Amino acid sequence: MEVNYLSIDPYHCTLFDEQKKCDIIVAVKRFVASFSIIGCLFIITLIWLFKKYLFFTQRLILYLSCAAFIDAIAYVMGDIHPDGAWCEFQAWMLSFFDWAVLLWVCCITFNLYYNVIKLKSSEKFEILYHAISWGFSLFISLLPFIGDHYGPAGAWCWINGSNETYWRFFTWYGPLFVIIVIMFAVYSYLTYRLNQRVRTWEGTYDPDIEHSKELLKQDIKPLKAYPFIYLILSIFPLINRIQNAVNPGEAVFGLVLMHAICSPLQGVFNAIAYGLDKETISRLTWPQISNAFKSKFSSRAVIGEYNIEERTDTIESVDTVLDDDDDPKEEKMEPVDEDTPKKDEEQWSSVNLQKD
Repeated sequence: MEVNYLSIDPYHCTLFDEQKKCDIIVAVKRFVASFSIIGCLFIITLIWLFKKYLFFTQRLILYLSCAAFIDAIAYVMGDIHPDGAWCEFQAWMLSFFDWAVLLWVCCITFNLYYNVIKLKSSEKFEILYHAISWGFSLFISLLPFIGDHYGPAGAWCWINGSNETYWRFFTWYGPLFVIIVIMFAVYSYLTYRLNQRVRTWEGTYDPDIEHSKELLKQDIKPLKAYPFIYLILSIFPLINRIQNAVNPGEAVFGLVLMHAICSPLQGVFNAIAYGLDKETISRLTWPQISNAFKSKFSSRAVIGEYNIEERTDTIESVDTVLDDDDDPKEEKMEPVDEDTPKKDEEQWSSVNLQKD
């Protein structure tokens, strides 16, 4: 009877015997993803409002937040759906933006490496970062359409069907595991080198050292939290998928629940890290926010109503006032000593006499 029920009801959860468990997982996933959406909007709004996008490091955070924002929307949309176009679209959306978030974290990690080791900014690679993060994400997210491998995958739509374990690890968990190991090694090395360099700077003054300190303050500190956040949040989803591969058909409710919590949680922790930055905290006051909004909107209106003719009239009126001040009748003449020409003549006559 259970098999017939599953075949008749396409909305039935296939992970557990109890439908209630799947309902809990979906509800928790949507709840967490909703907070991630708010967190991403918080970051995007502050970067836009205070014009932080003028700085390269802030643009990297902006790109990551945009990817995490749409990824969170995909998790909110995710539900138990029958196989079809809508389910496949949700599955592709999850794959694309999961990859986009991962690759933007990789770009941030590479930028940190470039800052700490080379003591330079990687801003010249910004276009390349976009090409890799969006282009490769699109490429690899389209691969499961070959052979129709997108569809219902438990509590939401993703990769399923024949050889689902192979496709999941080929298009996501295999590369994810390799990248996480590399990122962890690079992050640990950068932390060690950074602490070592800071210790050597203590008690010394040098222009190059001061430049390095400024680079540390502007480019490294705002970014160093985001790779660490991603590494921590990837632990439970990776463990759950490994368990799925080892024991297919025997899902562990606790692992699936932690997977549903951690996967869409990126935006929440990113917002916390961004909000705890000292420069951001200093901006989060009502006068600062009010002035930023006024400068964002009112300044454009003033520029739009600027009249060149009024400026010309003002200049002409100023010139008129200046002409009136230069009236020769009111000009004061300095007194001239009448004996001065005579004295000069006597001096020159005496010189001529000496020459003669």
